[in-house]
Amino acid sequence: MKILGIETSCDETAAAVVEDGTRVLSSVIFSQIPLHVRTGGVVPEVAAREHVVKIVPVVEEALKKAGCGLEDIDAIAVTQGPGLLSSLVIGVSAASTLAAVLDKPLFPVNHIAGHIYANWLGEDSSDKIKFPVVVLTVSGGHNELVLMNKHASYKLIGETFDDAAGEAFDKVARLLGLGYPGGPQVSRVAFSGNARRFILPQAQMGKDSFNFSFSGLKTAVLNLEQKEYASTGSLSEEFIADCAASFQEAVCGVLTDKLLRAAEKFKAKEVHLAGGVSANKRLRAMAGEKVSGKHYFDHNGKKVELTSSFKLRFARDFSFCTDNAAMVAAAAYFENARHGTNRPVRKPKPGNLKSAGASRKKGNPNTAVLADPELRMYDIAR
Repeated sequence: MKILGIETSCDETAAAVVEDGTRVLSSVIFSQIPLHVRTGGVVPEVAAREHVVKIVPVVEEALKKAGCGLEDIDAIAVTQGPGLLSSLVIGVSAASTLAAVLDKPLFPVNHIAGHIYANWLGEDSSDKIKFPVVVLTVSGGHNELVLMNKHASYKLIGETFDDAAGEAFDKVARLLGLGYPGGPQVSRVAFSGNARRFILPQAQMGKDSFNFSFSGLKTAVLNLEQKEYASTGSLSEEFIADCAASFQEAVCGVLTDKLLRAAEKFKAKEVHLAGGVSANKRLRAMAGEKVSGKHYFDHNGKKVELTSSFKLRFARDFSFCTDNAAMVAAAAYFENARHGTNRPVRKPKPGNLKSAGASRKKGNPNTAVLADPELRMYDIAR
């Protein structure tokens, strides 16, 4: 089954063709980062205008690279939410129009589900993913722990109470004068820094909690920066590197601690990293270190025994960590394989602005979908 995926939830315009949920025939991404560097972050109206300009060429390029025509596509998948409404509307409108004109099924996909299914892209038939799986999805807009007992079954077991980790990376990068996007910049300078110079807080949110909070950590970095300015009048390269390294170590520490604790509690066979921050090399390394042994040391230096072994996975290609359309097509395939014609269609909450989409009385019933910037997927778990 060949699915054309479309992704426009934030500032990447992306399209991809994926066969049977794992084989990527093409993946085209137009990034707006050079544009948003000027403002130090994404301006929704600017992002939306760029999507309007790029959506058609990106879809055409994805089809060309896949060696396909629209007639070869079996279904169309699109990110319905969460995300920026003005960005989501562009992709949803394009996908709904294509589905209606071509009389193809339209599969709405939750953005977070897409990130989760990025780990299935390029899956080796001799190394199939085994359930249960605990997934840490972490990026600029979301920070959650999700339990999957089977395909398209999502149980939320932890989430952030304030900032997502990626958002904290961006804000700390701004404090340290490192530019945008913050995650790669912090990781770059942290490589040469002393991660033990500053002891920064790691909020645990209660003994048995799997929730996260990064606002206190962000404030701690702000206090360090202000203290350094007060005493020296500037931020030295050594201070910036040490502060970035200490911050990164604190974030990765709490993320991996809770991931492993959740995997133990829910008797997972695998633990997955997903989302933009899953590209962070220190996060991958720390998770690998903790998973590989019979025990690990938590953020307080306490020895934690592991009673089970877990396989660690993350996206095989760094381009599948950040927003892309291949992950959208993959999620659509596996969700459709499970639910078939009874696949739930995610509808927005009353009051949200909706995208335009053609509705048909004959042919495929699902040829239009509504954008939902606050979409959650856990209420449809089966």
